Order: sequence, then structure tokens, then C-alpha cells
Amino acid sequence: MPGGHRTAGARRPERIAVIGGGPGGLYAAALLKRLDADRTVTVWERGAPEDTFGFGVVFSDETVGGIENADPAVYAAMREEFIRWEAIDIRHRDRLTRSGGHGFAALDRRRLLALLYERCRDLGVDVRVRTPAPSAARLALDHDLVVAADGAHSATRAAHADVFRPRLTTHGCRYIWLSADLPLDAFRFEILETPHGVMQAHAYPYRPGASTFVVEMAEDVWRRAGFDREAAEATATATTIAACEKLFARLLDGRALHANRSRWQPFTTVVNERWRHGRTVLLGDAAHTAHFSIGSGTKLAMEDALALAASLREQPDTETALAAYESERRPVVESTQRAALASLEWFERLGAYVDQPPTQFAFNLLTRSRRVTHGNLRLRDREFTDRVERGFGAPPGTPPMFTPFRLRGLTLRNRVVVSPMDMYVARDGLPGDFHLVHLGARALGGAGLVMTEMVCVSPHGRITPGCTGLWNGQQEAAWRRITDFVHQQGGMGGTGAGASGTGGTGTAIGLQLGHSGRKGSTRLMWDGIDQPLPDGNWPLVAPSPLPYREGVNQVPHALRADELAEIRDQFAAAAERGARAGFDLLELHCAHGYLLSSFLSPLTNHRTDRYGGDLAGRLRFPLEVLDAVRESWPSDRPLTVRISATDWAPGGATGDDAVAVARALAEHGADAVDVSTGQVVADERPAFGRSYQTPYADRIRNETGLPVIAVGAISSWDDVNSLLLAGRADLCALARPHLYDPHWTLHAAADQSYEGPGAPWPTPYLAGRRPAPTGRTDAPKPRLALDS
Repeated sequence: MPGGHRTAGARRPERIAVIGGGPGGLYAAALLKRLDADRTVTVWERGAPEDTFGFGVVFSDETVGGIENADPAVYAAMREEFIRWEAIDIRHRDRLTRSGGHGFAALDRRRLLALLYERCRDLGVDVRVRTPAPSAARLALDHDLVVAADGAHSATRAAHADVFRPRLTTHGCRYIWLSADLPLDAFRFEILETPHGVMQAHAYPYRPGASTFVVEMAEDVWRRAGFDREAAEATATATTIAACEKLFARLLDGRALHANRSRWQPFTTVVNERWRHGRTVLLGDAAHTAHFSIGSGTKLAMEDALALAASLREQPDTETALAAYESERRPVVESTQRAALASLEWFERLGAYVDQPPTQFAFNLLTRSRRVTHGNLRLRDREFTDRVERGFGAPPGTPPMFTPFRLRGLTLRNRVVVSPMDMYVARDGLPGDFHLVHLGARALGGAGLVMTEMVCVSPHGRITPGCTGLWNGQQEAAWRRITDFVHQQGGMGGTGAGASGTGGTGTAIGLQLGHSGRKGSTRLMWDGIDQPLPDGNWPLVAPSPLPYREGVNQVPHALRADELAEIRDQFAAAAERGARAGFDLLELHCAHGYLLSSFLSPLTNHRTDRYGGDLAGRLRFPLEVLDAVRESWPSDRPLTVRISATDWAPGGATGDDAVAVARALAEHGADAVDVSTGQVVADERPAFGRSYQTPYADRIRNETGLPVIAVGAISSWDDVNSLLLAGRADLCALARPHLYDPHWTLHAAADQSYEGPGAPWPTPYLAGRRPAPTGRTDAPKPRLALDS
């Protein structure tokens, strides 16, 4: 086992072993030797230097700057080899769209290895090529540090899987890494629509007259095209090469494709819970992988090497240094992997986007990872983003988020929604002054639509004693007071009891109706979220007698057919009261593990009658409720449904289910789907991150054509503009940003220098529509020193 007779906490590692002679391992060896010439650093590489796979490697300007600072000699050698370009070209349906202002640098992978081998030799690193490395456990017996840079198929990681706890996920596209005798001057995405399905090439220059050429397609397309017949081959055959040359003949224009240990394979994402074991540490692909569509694994590995060398220099001992290395790099890598996963999944769903207009398609592709946004694209290439905005329908000078949107008879003045947020301050279900001020403040803040919290259809349908309701006339009157106030703001034109209109410019207010199901009878959030009440509990109901938390929450009663009919009627009656109370939009809450959501999930619905079983059975009761609500709700007012598009748990609802559910909801009268995720089971494992739920909204919108509301860690107006322009959402709902800043929408308008009907300031607030002046930072400075 790594540990040996030396102490893991030795102050300075003097003997270092590096397993793997790829760019990450060689660069780590060079840096570690450069920082301490007295060290003994040995690299084991089982292959020859020229045996590398692939062709070109890509670096960002940021990474290149880090290399320059860490080892100017390596940087100077690389600089002589770099091919640089600034444009990205996207060919889609015979239209070539170019976006400029992007900075890339690439070079031949074989040349990079040669440069790093030379640097290691110059520094005195012992590089042993064509020599398999001893195991990490063996090396740790007589080395102070073992750097495992042995790639995505790391033997070190496999040997100590119980410690590193790797998780390998194989994805749904096949790709092959080739090169072409093609003198490109930009990164090129070539999209093909073939009889077999959609295919794409990712191509970029890496030396004069030559480009990396990656061919990728979904697994089913790959099989239909007949490439699966060569799957068992160790490397690409002439048949594969010829087929790819024929497919991409337009781009290649008679030029040849070449292989280099190339073969068809699916991409595998590698994640490890730990990167270190004693004095053995993982680096590069051994620790993590990120899909090639967002950049180079070589880039990440060399960044790892730099961080490892710096940590060993800065920290007092090896153990602390390895902890610091992992602590520094893990957040960076996890962020990169989230972006890579978003990009990878976008290409897996490529067929859903090909019907977009070419300019919107190009914008969608460029922003697929959520790292590139409308804002920074606008800085890089204003003319390109202007064309995207015009295609979207934004008037000149109007940010996309401030364009109107129509659902049935309701026209929203902008695309911003204040997401439903439970406040837990009602008494007996009655909204009071707090709700008037809370919702009224957000209405004054400029959003196009303000949503209530989940309003419960019965006393036993509440989550907590502090939840609002709409089961009696007193509550209806209290809600009417709030909707009247909201409709008075901004000159909203009204039709009938509510404010639904086609030309109004004020804020609309929406009602979210729900029933807590098995997640009810709990304490107020700040007293213990999802914890049962200490006393005064009411009985819970659910599709099946499964508690939310075993041994903690109450076991619910499995609903009988007559009880289902009663709850359905409660929803319909609440919808009628909501219409009379003046709400402009109604949303049915079928998400987050509440009653209707728990019918949809196979993890919470174990029924064997007509309301359980397959998805059609699990959908039956929510659709019955939707039908009843649609019948009770005015025909000119929109009805939306919030769903959890995934349970984030094995065996639970998936994105495929969400698409099917959305289609069924649309058939039963839903005008849009509000796409959230999770909160269905207590042991979920969400993949949190910026805008982490939006890919599910994107998929539903582009596979079904149904309008969607995107929600989930959308925090900036730049995110909102990007999602809208890419066609991933029609409306964007934000929760926490509106708690932090009730005037978030107006401030977003001010930040973008927008003044117009999409974000009018309330007349009494006009004097505050510009930021208040602060202390000057540009005042003339006094002379405080004499020139020599």
C-alpha cells in the first residue's frame, strides 16, 4: 500500500516517481525538478515518445499564460509551434456562420511531447521510455511522492479503487479522432443531416496545412450508418476512413483523412471522490476527464501539474501539499466537468436543434456549455449577436429578456418570472399583509409575471401550518386584495375579473395550486425543514404508503378512488376561486414530491391499480386533475404545469419520462411547462451548478415544441438573455435573486441601459432609476513625490 517506511508528511519530497509520460506527467516532472534541482525525479512511460494517440491539442490564453509564468523555457518552445485563430465557423444546412473574437492556440501533440521530453532531459529528469512502471504501491516504498498520470484507464486508480472511489460514466455518442490535410483558419463545426441521422465534425488547425478532425454521432446513428461492424477493430480501418471522407467530402474537398491509433469509442467521464492515497496522487485523466467539445484534456492535465508543483513548494510538508492541490483543483475541475457534460449532452441531442434557423443554431451551439454567454459573445462579436437578436425578434436596443411573450390571452411584458417561493407566514391558509407587501414589491420590481407560493387546496394539503390556501371564500377575498394591487401597477389592462390582456404593460400575477401529499404536516422551514410537527399533526395521503423519510416522517395513507375524486374536485374548486380572485395565470404543481408529483415518480408510486404501473398509469391522476382544473379555469387565461424532470435518483423519473409527461400535459390543455427537478426523494443526488436544471427545459422545448419556463440557479440577466436567444426557454423563473433584490428586473434593465415598455419604472420611483453616486475614484491625484 502507498505509505511505505517513509512518512507521508516528509517536509520536502526528495524522490519523486511519475507514472505516465503524457503531457501532464512530463510537465509535472519538469516543474518539480525545476523548482528543486536536488530532487530525483523519474518518469516511467511504457510506450515510445512517438506512440501518442491523437493529433492537435488546444490551449486557452489563460492556460498559456500560466505556462509562461511557471516555466518560460517551455512556453517559449511551445510558442514557436502554436497555430492561433480567433474565429469559430458553424456550417448548418448549407449556411456557414462565423463568430469572431475567440482566442485559441493549438499545436501538434507529438511536438508538444517532444518539447517536454527535451525539457525534462535538460533539467536532469530520468525519463524511462518503453518501460512499464512498477505499481504505485511498490514505488511508494522508496519514493516520497508518486504522481499517477497514467491516463483515463489508470491502473493506479483501478488498483486502489476502494480509496479513490472512481465513478465512470459512459455516454451516448461514438466518436473517432482523425486528422485531415486541411488548412483551416478557424475552429469548424460541420453538421450533417444524413439518411442515418445527424452527424458532426469538430475540426481545428494544429500545424500548417493540417487539422484535427473528430467525427461524432449518436450511438443509434453510428449503428445505422454501419460503423458498428468495425467496433471490434483495435484501430480504424480503411473502410471507416473512406466512409468519413465520403460523408464530409464537401468540407474536405478531396483531401485525405488520417488515423493515429484511432478507433470508434464512446466518451467516458471519470470522477474520483479522492485524488490522493498516502503519498500517491492522481493527475490529469487519471483523476478526471472532460469531453473534448469544450477543450483539451491536455490543458487540464498541465494545469494540474502546475498546481501540484506550486502546492509542494508553498506547503510545509507533502501531506498538506497534496491536500492543498486537491482543494485548489477540485472546484476548477468540477466546474469544467459540469460545462463539459452540458456540452456533451447538447451534442447527444443535436437532432432536436437542427430545425432552428442557422443563426440561432450557431448561437445555441456556441453557448451550449453555459460558459459562453450572450454578454461575452457580444463583446467578442457585436455584429453576430445583433443578427441573433434580430432573428429572435428583439427590437433594436431591446435586450431579449425585455421582449413580450404571449400565452393564450395573456401577454407578458417581459420574460422574467418571480418563481414560486413558500413564505410560511399564513394563518389558517389566509394570506395577509406580508403576502401583499412581498408579492407587491416584486410586482413593482419589474418582472413580467409574479407567482404565488404553492397555494394549498385543502387544510390537509398544506406543507406546514404557515402555508396559504384557497379552500374558502375568506382566502379568495384576501387573494383578491393582492391581485388588485398588482394589477394597479404599471397600467395593466384588464379583461374580465383578472388582468389578462393582449396589450397591457404591467405585471401579471400567477397562482400555483398544489397539495403536499406525503410531504405535509411539517414544521416551518426555519424550525426544521421536512421535520414533522411536534404536535397537532394531520393525516397524510399519497399514492402509496411510503414516508418521505423512513422513521422520521409520517406514513401516508394510500388514496382510495373516492378520495382521489374528492382531491380532484378540491383542485377544481380552488381554480374557480382563483379565477374570481383575479389571477392571470394558473400553475398546477406536479413537482418536488408533493401529491401530484408523487404519482408521477416510480419511486413514490407503487400502486398496482389503474393509477400506477407504467408511465401512462402514473400520469392518470395528474391528468384527471389537470382536466378538471382546465375546465374550471377561464379559457382565455393560460394554465402551466410545474414538473420535476428528473428525480436525481436511480430508478426514478428521467429526462425521457419528462418529455413524455410534457407531451401528455400539452394534449390535456397545458400552455407551458415549468421545468424544475428533484426534491421527490430524500436520498437524491442532484448535480448542482449554475443553470443546472435548464438542460431539461431545453430538451422539452426542442423535442415537443411546447413553451417552457426554465428555473434553477439562473442568477444573472446575462443567463436569461442567453437561454432565450439559444431557444432553450421562453420564460426564466428566478427565486433567490428576487429575495436578494425585489427590483432585480428593473436593475437588470438599468445595467443594460434599457428604458422601454419591457421594464417601466413605477412613476414614484423614477428618480431612483439611476444608481446613486458614490465617492469619486477618478478625482485628480495630488503630486506626492518629486521626480528625480
